[in-house]
Amino acid sequence: MSFEKIHQFNFPTTIRFGANVIKELPAYLKANNVKAPLIVTDPNVAQLPFFKDILTDLANNNIAAEVFSDIHKNPVKSDVYKGVDQWDATGRDAVIGIGGGAGLDVARAILLRINHREDLFKYDDLIGGDIYVTNDVPLFVTVPTTSGTGSEVGRSAIIADDETHRKRILFSPKLMAKIVFADPVLTMNIPAAITAATGMDALTHNMEAFLAKNYHPMCDGIALEGMRLIHESLERATNKPDLESRSKMLLGSMMGAIAFQKGLGVVHSLAHPLSSLLDTHHGLANAVNIPYGMEFNIAGFENKFRQMARVFELKEETGDAVVQYLFDLNTSVNIPHRLRDIGVKEEHIDTLADMAFADFAHPNNPKPVSREDFKQLYLKAL
Repeated sequence: MSFEKIHQFNFPTTIRFGANVIKELPAYLKANNVKAPLIVTDPNVAQLPFFKDILTDLANNNIAAEVFSDIHKNPVKSDVYKGVDQWDATGRDAVIGIGGGAGLDVARAILLRINHREDLFKYDDLIGGDIYVTNDVPLFVTVPTTSGTGSEVGRSAIIADDETHRKRILFSPKLMAKIVFADPVLTMNIPAAITAATGMDALTHNMEAFLAKNYHPMCDGIALEGMRLIHESLERATNKPDLESRSKMLLGSMMGAIAFQKGLGVVHSLAHPLSSLLDTHHGLANAVNIPYGMEFNIAGFENKFRQMARVFELKEETGDAVVQYLFDLNTSVNIPHRLRDIGVKEEHIDTLADMAFADFAHPNNPKPVSREDFKQLYLKAL
């Protein structure tokens, strides 16, 4: 396929995909009578040249955008409330999320809160709060700038409590974007370290979704293809990026997000506490933990690992070969193999194990994970 050409596909959100497709944003907004959108992004993206170009394009088309970018790396509830205050104060008519996972999560949570003003965590999906998402939401457009979470095609947002840092999931089909402008050119200048960490996050989504215990053959197929695309492109996208590698990473990332509606697993439950306790980048936390979490899952699921080994073009179609592949891939994109190299200390292990066991991801792991299992996995990875 040509990555120079613009393609459209729907799953179920309309996805406009291809180089420079972002140029279509002003016309789309005008066609939908949007005159004053709130653009939600993170402080880093807000400073980048392409972001300023988007604002200029909108202004040239008489679209008066307001930017909200006062958000944390791991978003918290107060970020969302501040964004809604800005919506109220400036009279906005649509929400555009531009960025990686943090920016898109906050954008989606703001979208929810605009017409649902009770305490944000009343809508936490883990306590059945999705039933309270009953009102309509404004028009929502997403523009990914990394190839990691795939949040642009999602319908949930992960937001933490400001004090406890406990992560909550806000979920509703109403929170899906009306359209995604997925432009690989916007990802071309991401630093290598972020490309590597977000890329390993996308790979983790695909692998954990494929292994998750729920029955969903469609997600399994999507996850395998997502793995193949990332296998073909992550090293190049990190070390010598070009349009093809960046395009494949963006596709693989979206496929991971679609696949993980089936569930995630032990790796995400190992990673989430690192972000909460130590403010570790989510993708980096997944990247360091994935070989250990995958090794834990091999016994009893050898056939699944055989299928993944084929996708990764490994000589030996075994679980051990897949684990070694993950260590080697981390090496090739300059990600360390040990938790101690990203700031974890032995005194953190018990707290991390408690938090991991309480996490929402591992109940979908193909085999049960006890608190002691988490402790041993952290110690092995340390």
